[in-house]
Amino acid sequence: MREHTMNAAIAFVAALLSASPAIAQESPRWSLAIHGGAGVIERAGLTPEQDAAYRAALNRALEAGASVLRDGGAALDAVQAVVEVMEDDPLFNAGRGAVFTAAGRNELDAAVMSGTDLKAGSVAGLTRTRHPIAAARAVMERSPHVMLAGEGADAFAASAGLEQVEPSWFFTERRWRQLETALRERGDPIPSRPVGAPAPGGALAEAAQPSLNERKFGTVGAVALDAQGRLAAGTSTGGTVGKRWGRIGDAPIIGAGTYASDADGCAVSATGTGEYFIRSTVARDICIRTREGATAQQAAEAEIAEVGSIGGDGGVVVMGRDGSVGFAMNTSGMYRGSVGQDRPATVAIYGDETPR
Repeated sequence: MREHTMNAAIAFVAALLSASPAIAQESPRWSLAIHGGAGVIERAGLTPEQDAAYRAALNRALEAGASVLRDGGAALDAVQAVVEVMEDDPLFNAGRGAVFTAAGRNELDAAVMSGTDLKAGSVAGLTRTRHPIAAARAVMERSPHVMLAGEGADAFAASAGLEQVEPSWFFTERRWRQLETALRERGDPIPSRPVGAPAPGGALAEAAQPSLNERKFGTVGAVALDAQGRLAAGTSTGGTVGKRWGRIGDAPIIGAGTYASDADGCAVSATGTGEYFIRSTVARDICIRTREGATAQQAAEAEIAEVGSIGGDGGVVVMGRDGSVGFAMNTSGMYRGSVGQDRPATVAIYGDETPR
């Protein structure tokens, strides 16, 4: 009788699992990947101290997102956590530490996208919102729109309760020197230092990071898969040095610099010469490739090759529905890193480098 009862119980459980495959299926394993910009980034251009500082910054950003995902948090929350850390770090061209326009302003762009429902939000030309990525998410969740720009975007962010700062908060001496160099080379006038910026040679200015021998595209970004199988992507940037006329690159353009789709099995954040990434609809095309069967790495490499074929340069980070990560670039380097439920955090800088 006991054996008969046990066999019946086993048969019942087997039938239940057969009828409900989701119960038998293992939950997705969370995964996170980030970038801090691609470009001419070479070993000779970074001192050992600067190399170490970038690696430490990448690891801090990875940990911010991983801590969300370890606790069962949403991919979108992890992406925002990562990007906010990088927006506050003067080493990166996003938020504090962003490059200056030709007029001597910091104009900030960002975008987020949820792969589950294809909802997205983006902002462009912010000058007072501390975390542009938070503003982009607020546009997605608290407005009927997808994209807001300029003073209206800052006003909306303020109305949503997001932290506002004086424009000088974004100032760094390193980026100001970059602007001066770029404008001199172009033969353009150099604007007055922003109101509230530290005086040249002052204590705060001298404490700033020294100029680097680099030409790096100004974007940070993250892609994530959470334990519920949801994908998300986010990107934030200060744009290009000395940009004029309200120029906007690919970062806040959904489908160009940022895209995520659970159905396609793909989340993408890009960094590079935005005009080419917009023309190539890079992020959306990568997700089409994964939907058609390409791996995250294959899709990333194929799309960057196409960008290169029309004269563009930069890189992408891609997350697949299985948590696999793809990194691709046609530049000498890209600040990047990844971590997952079943793998430790690794970071890399140079193009020929294996993440470690």
